[in-house]
Amino acid sequence: MIRQQRLRVELPVMLALGSNLGDRETTLRDAVHAINAIDGVTVDAASSIVQTPALKLSGIDHSAPSYLNAVVSARSALEPHALLAELQRIEAENGRVRDERWGDRTLDIDIISFAHLQVDDELLTIPHPRAAERAFVLVPLLQLDPHANLAGVGAAAEFLSAIENDATEFEAAPLW
Repeated sequence: MIRQQRLRVELPVMLALGSNLGDRETTLRDAVHAINAIDGVTVDAASSIVQTPALKLSGIDHSAPSYLNAVVSARSALEPHALLAELQRIEAENGRVRDERWGDRTLDIDIISFAHLQVDDELLTIPHPRAAERAFVLVPLLQLDPHANLAGVGAAAEFLSAIENDATEFEAAPLW
């Protein structure tokens, strides 16, 4: 009897993680493991952790707890909306509350890029619409891929040189 195997296409994804409430470092570590446990997703690498002041709708809020941020490189056999649903499940399991836009949070996971796909609907925008404006995304992204490009936007390194870099290294063991 010949056994047929189904091939599963996995596309590269970059995910940005952030936390400014609770045990931030442990939350990020647990999130990376939870992402890797999603059926159809494999984590390949994680950046080091960077620390940044909290960014709110009104600008930088130095009175709010600082964020720890990282970027994860992975492969996904899920389509983008299915991956988003799984990431939001992980956020909820870590106590994420969505009361205030850009508010303090236990965990935030954003899809920065998904292969070279471009998505723009009411639930999801890929590449992430503000990734090119955020040092807390660009610094760890460039750690993983110094030649990273955001589909339809351009080279990540060029954007980082054009913005104020408020990201600082956070002394921590590797996430992955």
